[in-house]
Amino acid sequence: MSGIEGKVIAVTGASSGIGEATALLLAERGAKVVLGARRSDRIEALAARIAGAGGEAVPVRTDVKRRADLSRLVATARERYGALDVLVGNAGISPISALDDLRVEEWEEMIDVNLKGVLYGIAAALPVFRAQGSGHFVTTLSTAGLRISPLMAVYAGTKNAVRAICEGLRQEAGDALRVTTVSPGFTRTELADSITDPEAKSGIQAGMDKIAMPPDAIARAIAFAIEQPAGVDVGEIVVRPTAQS
Repeated sequence: MSGIEGKVIAVTGASSGIGEATALLLAERGAKVVLGARRSDRIEALAARIAGAGGEAVPVRTDVKRRADLSRLVATARERYGALDVLVGNAGISPISALDDLRVEEWEEMIDVNLKGVLYGIAAALPVFRAQGSGHFVTTLSTAGLRISPLMAVYAGTKNAVRAICEGLRQEAGDALRVTTVSPGFTRTELADSITDPEAKSGIQAGMDKIAMPPDAIARAIAFAIEQPAGVDVGEIVVRPTAQS
């Protein structure tokens, strides 16, 4: 039995990109996957696709800005499968822009999704993991938080805040829980769709078109962390296209 087979794994942001690729790979390797995303039609279709391939999945409409939705995602995992072994916190948005543009509502949206959404996931899953005596948080960050670039100040700020929170969580976790962060570089996803600044969106899209990795490259990194033995904690993984500086 692999380190993934039989595990119950919830994935936020599962309707496309990295989340979708991760759910497909984990289900293929024998996990029972709980799919969380706002777009119900997408995760319902994904659950059907997984079931059609012989896997197990259940869709749960989840807006990570709502604490109750994360609680329902975790509760569904426990009700359907009796446990939750891993929470993959992958939902995120990136409406990048110059600070001078004062797109304050977009700053707030990034804080709500990228930062508070992760905290709500921790609040939902941590008591369950403590009661079980085991559990694994896997959270998607970004190389944008490692190399700060113009237009990305707030986005990188949310990712680095989550990086700090996850490190604090790791240190508080003790020897029973695991905490992993995964920082992707340019990846072929729908993340650019949230950018409203035309110039910024064009630049990001051009970079994606030129050098972006397929989302399953990140899915494999997530799977690597999950499949390790219980006493092995893969703390941080950075995955970039070879052409990315």
